[in-house]
Amino acid sequence: MSFTKRSIALLAAAFAATLALSSCAGSAGTADPNNVNPEGEIVPREISWLLSRPADGGVITAMQQIAADYAKDHPGFSLNLITTPDRPSYIQKYETLAAAKKLPELFDTDATPFAQKLASQGRMVNVDALLTDLELADDYRPAALDYQRFDDGSLYMVPFEFQQEYFWYNSALLKSAGVETPKTLDDFPQMCTDLRAKGITPIALDGQDQWPLERYMAYYPFRMSGPQYVLDLKNGDATFADPEGRAAAEWLYNLGKAGCFQEGFSSTGYADAQALFTSGQAAVYNIGTWELGNLATEKLDPAVRDSVDYFTLPTIDGAATAANEFVTPSGIGMAVNTQTFDPLVRDFLAFALKEYPEVYAATGALSPTTTTKTTIPADATELYKRSVTQADEVGKAIAMPWDTQLDPATNTRLQQELTLLVQGDITPDEFIKTMDASLAENNNG
Repeated sequence: MSFTKRSIALLAAAFAATLALSSCAGSAGTADPNNVNPEGEIVPREISWLLSRPADGGVITAMQQIAADYAKDHPGFSLNLITTPDRPSYIQKYETLAAAKKLPELFDTDATPFAQKLASQGRMVNVDALLTDLELADDYRPAALDYQRFDDGSLYMVPFEFQQEYFWYNSALLKSAGVETPKTLDDFPQMCTDLRAKGITPIALDGQDQWPLERYMAYYPFRMSGPQYVLDLKNGDATFADPEGRAAAEWLYNLGKAGCFQEGFSSTGYADAQALFTSGQAAVYNIGTWELGNLATEKLDPAVRDSVDYFTLPTIDGAATAANEFVTPSGIGMAVNTQTFDPLVRDFLAFALKEYPEVYAATGALSPTTTTKTTIPADATELYKRSVTQADEVGKAIAMPWDTQLDPATNTRLQQELTLLVQGDITPDEFIKTMDASLAENNNG
């Protein structure tokens, strides 16, 4: 298929998905999202889970083991994993299947406006009610559940992870430049200037994937007014010209002026950005605990291992959020399709969600529940255990990743403009003007 034909096909599919979804409210069937214990016989069959997770990751590995154990007592049962790790491709597939009412029994989704529309149409099982009925609700970390909630507080996704995002740093590099770890976000530009003066790359950034830079956009507003600003932004009740948006734009512009990120950051991928830090070429690296295996074990280069440490999101003067409140995501959630929810699906979930925490924690990962202890690997450094312990101390407010909050068009434009802003190709005023125009267009679309 030629590029032109493929583009037309993709646009047509996306348009059809949007049209079908917007026209099927109230016509998705008579399934009750709150009927979490349907009557009937448990008849084993294949059920499917539409996923957007690494095929060799801990979540899939754990669930495959659990499904195999369930099948031993339920001959004829199997769990079919439909895996699409590439997120843009996954979203297109997910939304197209949703429009055609062909979603499988289980499917991955963030708490996006699209997902909330599905829930409002009665097409997703009420997970709050399901977990309560299974007597599992109190087992979950509040932050893990809250990350999955819609703006109105309702819960329709099950978390399978719990992560904490830190600023990892090389203490030897900071010391050589006479730099202390930043106490506030406003200390970052000077830290970068001092490191640059010693010929050290201040911060390693995966600019190619764009979401890491978007994290930085979220930090200042979160410290100024908590998670409310981005909710107001996406609902049309705030603008980028508001104090939070302006402060973020000016802070990022100043990070760029101070040379905080490596040259050519916009074309640097995930692995190369991490390598800059782990090889001792960059002083700071902002990433989550999903990288504990590479940053807090003996896998890390001995030349830098003893110098690596981390700090959490710095605060600002007069911050509205506490020091123990930062980015603590529980990953993409799993929704349950009401149209195919039957005694078998319910019974499998009852089995799987009870078994999952122990199986998952045994891999060295942080469970979304507090009912089991993470197995610390034999080759772990002190940082591994400290990070795991810190998971029990996080606060209530979550710095939500903006790429899971904003509509796709606004989010894409934001990522593009952020790169230009940090590169110094546009000013904060130009950034704000462009983004507010985009926001207005898409909120009225």
